[in-house]
Amino acid sequence: MRTNLAPLHARLLNTAAIELWPAPLLRARSNGDARLLARARTVLRRKRDGRYLAAALDAGLMPLVPRLADEPGIDQALDLLETQEGPRRGPAQPPGELPLHGLRERLEALGLDDGYATRTGLELVAEPEWLLLAGFDRYRRPLWLRPAAARAWQALRTAAAADGVTLEAISGYRSHDYQLGIFERKLARGQAVTQILQVNAAPGYSEHHGGDALDIGTPGEPPAEASFEATPAFAWLRAHAAAHGFAMSYPRDNPHGIVYEPWHWRFSR
Repeated sequence: MRTNLAPLHARLLNTAAIELWPAPLLRARSNGDARLLARARTVLRRKRDGRYLAAALDAGLMPLVPRLADEPGIDQALDLLETQEGPRRGPAQPPGELPLHGLRERLEALGLDDGYATRTGLELVAEPEWLLLAGFDRYRRPLWLRPAAARAWQALRTAAAADGVTLEAISGYRSHDYQLGIFERKLARGQAVTQILQVNAAPGYSEHHGGDALDIGTPGEPPAEASFEATPAFAWLRAHAAAHGFAMSYPRDNPHGIVYEPWHWRFSR
């Protein structure tokens, strides 16, 4: 991942099944990937499993999977690629929302029905059409947020640093498909769906989908643990986050059935 070449105004362009990534922000998974990413401008990446599908080079589009034309959602992704690489490069307006796509199938895959929303009080959250690079998280992964949330997060970190407090992003935007993958990985480790739902909202219902929520940590503290509440970082957030538009989403005894999450904050201005 060539972070030294990654402008902080970089955008992730979004479709229902495929994301369009700035090539400098992607990790090379092989020597071949490294050579390709060095020449590519944009890479089409499958949401479901992160597979690289095609790379936009100066010489044209290079398919990276067999039968690219049969890939679900490829026509929409290629249309978006043509638009963003044309004379009007990059979207100028605030991001709209993608149509909700395949949520019933994702819930059914987990044995959940339409009553999940009623039981939890959680709302469906659409994915943005595009997101802004807000820096990098603890693991040096690109942190994608809506533009207003990205600016607010950078201002929040700067204000905390001025007071001697270091805030780190643990995670930001997640797609519906990525959320389903979290469930699948935990199920494979032997956890029950009911157990997972105490920590993770069902696909389509996580605040992370909207690009305005992020999990926050601080150096030396394990990620996403209740022990975060004992840190100076959490005390600083309790005192100052609201002034920057952030609020903690899941306090103790919240009505959604989600465990206390002192690390999860959402921008809402």
